[in-house]
Amino acid sequence: MTTGLHARRSLLRQTAAAAAAAMLAAPAIARAQQARGGGSGSGPIRIGEINSYTAIPAFLQPYRNAWLLAQDQINAQGGINGRMLETVFRDDAGRPEDAVRHAGELINVERVHLLAGGFLSNVGLALSDFANQNRRLFVASEPLTDALVWSRGNRFTFRLRPSTYMQCAMLVEEAAKLPERRWAIVAPNYEYGQSAARWFKELLTRARPDVQFVAEQFPALGRIDAGATVQALAGANPEAIFNVTFAQDLTNFVRQGNTRGLFERRRVVSLLTGEPEYLLPLGDEAPEGWIVTGYPYADLDNPTHKAFREAYRQRFNEEPRCGSVVGYDTVTAIATMLRKTGGAAGTEAMVEAMRGLRFPTAFGTAEVEFRTLDHQSTLGAFVGKTTLRNGRGAMVDWRYADGARYLPPDDVVRQMRPQSAS
Repeated sequence: MTTGLHARRSLLRQTAAAAAAAMLAAPAIARAQQARGGGSGSGPIRIGEINSYTAIPAFLQPYRNAWLLAQDQINAQGGINGRMLETVFRDDAGRPEDAVRHAGELINVERVHLLAGGFLSNVGLALSDFANQNRRLFVASEPLTDALVWSRGNRFTFRLRPSTYMQCAMLVEEAAKLPERRWAIVAPNYEYGQSAARWFKELLTRARPDVQFVAEQFPALGRIDAGATVQALAGANPEAIFNVTFAQDLTNFVRQGNTRGLFERRRVVSLLTGEPEYLLPLGDEAPEGWIVTGYPYADLDNPTHKAFREAYRQRFNEEPRCGSVVGYDTVTAIATMLRKTGGAAGTEAMVEAMRGLRFPTAFGTAEVEFRTLDHQSTLGAFVGKTTLRNGRGAMVDWRYADGARYLPPDDVVRQMRPQSAS
């Protein structure tokens, strides 16, 4: 009996030890499952957000503000089936290699469920390739290069903003109405600028076979020699200019162009210049009459946008910027997707939920859709003209261009997008 009692006690101790070990191992197993794309449970849903905060602060500080506003609003309503959203932010400083390093850390150390963000096109492509190789969802907020969803598209990458092709198509619709035939182009010398220049030339030539491009300038991003660039453009004597510069490059280009008379009696069509983060820093030097894509934040008065604008004003004591809408809409899209999965955050469930996902935009226009075909959203942009209002740049005569109307035919997209991306 003594031997039997000892045996039973030994068995009980072994069973208890095994149970304790299993309890200790459970979190590690859960983390390992999460790293492989699992995400069921009641804990927070973690988003790894990577962006060029120190490189492009004018756009990305308002972006981050509105991201947190949207996240807090969602969490205040109970999160996603009781699961709160958490975001771990990282700054890539505009360097693709830093973005990829952060992505690895976010997945392997921070155990995020998905990746999001990106501003510069070359950084966005690096993150997209990482997501594809590691089979993790990447919701690209801003990178505008068409390659992100077409020639280098993949199953795991979805993009919110209208691409260079889409915005160029919007601008070409207006440029084709102009009588001017001799065009020049100035664009930053990297993926976004090259893509925008290519599509504007191709689309305008298709719409107006009589136009010719007499000069092209591709200054280094963030290091434009504006005087030399303006002089080279003026020397070609164009009748119209297509501008793709932005941020400080745009400010320098406009100032030198004003000083040297480049814009006198010349039409200018300009990508992104109507966005307040780029237009407002020009102050009373802001150009008048440029045809632009942008965001008329002060004049957009539908109920949805008014509610967004007021919430942003109350929290940050300033007007929203275009980046604010991009940040807010990215979180809205992610939350809508997670509601569709029932709060499950496994990669495959999230990817499937993103395909064809419809969600509202802070612009207050029609719902936006992530197309199943190429993972491009149908978010549009506003097209109008620049003016001076109380000593500051603003947009007038604007209209909302629905992104769904400015995409190539489906068969053309299928030819550009790898079959493995479906």
